[in-house]
Amino acid sequence: MKSTPANDVVHNRIAMLRAERGISRRQLADALGVHYQTIGYLERGEYSPSLELALRIAAHFEVPVEVIFSLEPFPRLGS
Repeated sequence: MKSTPANDVVHNRIAMLRAERGISRRQLADALGVHYQTIGYLERGEYSPSLELALRIAAHFEVPVEVIFSLEPFPRLGS
């Protein structure tokens, strides 16, 4: 993982997908083979995932990677 400047934030929907599926950070981390704190860092935008980790997360949730990650903020639900 690499730290990103504030203007190069990779936005994500990891927390939303976890909540929809009732998965804890620890459960997701265990499934991906990463430390549970890594999931928190990713969710808060403090780190951007490697391409390999982004693809593993997408595969875990069975959605295309662009459903989870974006360079632009996701529109708010109900907008």
